[in-house]
Amino acid sequence: MEISTLATYHCLAFVWYFFVAYSITHIKTEERPSEVFLYGGQWKYLTVLNLVLQAVFYGVSFLADVLRLIKKLRCAKCIISSRDLLFSVLAFPVSTFVCISFWTLYTYNRELVYPKSLDGVIPLWLNHAMHTAVLPFALLEIFALPHRYPAKKKGLILLGFVAFLYISWVLWIYSVTGEWVYPLFALFSPAGLAAFFAGSLAIIISFYNFGEFLNRMIWGQSKFS
Repeated sequence: MEISTLATYHCLAFVWYFFVAYSITHIKTEERPSEVFLYGGQWKYLTVLNLVLQAVFYGVSFLADVLRLIKKLRCAKCIISSRDLLFSVLAFPVSTFVCISFWTLYTYNRELVYPKSLDGVIPLWLNHAMHTAVLPFALLEIFALPHRYPAKKKGLILLGFVAFLYISWVLWIYSVTGEWVYPLFALFSPAGLAAFFAGSLAIIISFYNFGEFLNRMIWGQSKFS
């Protein structure tokens, strides 16, 4: 894509994610089911955190495009490095994980991840904006321009660290409230929950590898923006 086209696309994507994140974080207090929005509010859900992540990523991408358009190449180089690291390590694998894991569990038993009580609070379009559209956006980004992936060890360490932080947040909320972020977790013994977290980490790592594979197959090793 031309830089001007990329700038337009990234700007629109940023506005979209900002709007979706704003919409979910400004649900009226009196409309929130008490069993869902307890300690931590919306910020305990990976879906909502992913919306913020995507907004940050597309904001950084738009800034990189603007700097390239105005020929501030030295500044652009640093921002592009941050953009590529955000996309490769977090934006693509987390979006893919959110979409696939949510709809897999929703199909099996929606009460485990998205209780029916939310249907009267969160409109259908917003549900799909949070859980469905994130994957096409991530795939479109791969096809739109090449991204430089970090060394495999560095990328996996960063991804694992972020996963550790989120799991720690989930466990902290349980220790404070006695309630799990997702009802699914209540089905597991401690050992089973540890295995579930380990399996989820393995899946998200596979999505990281898949993103790297797609990037390499489409753009090769030498073409970087």
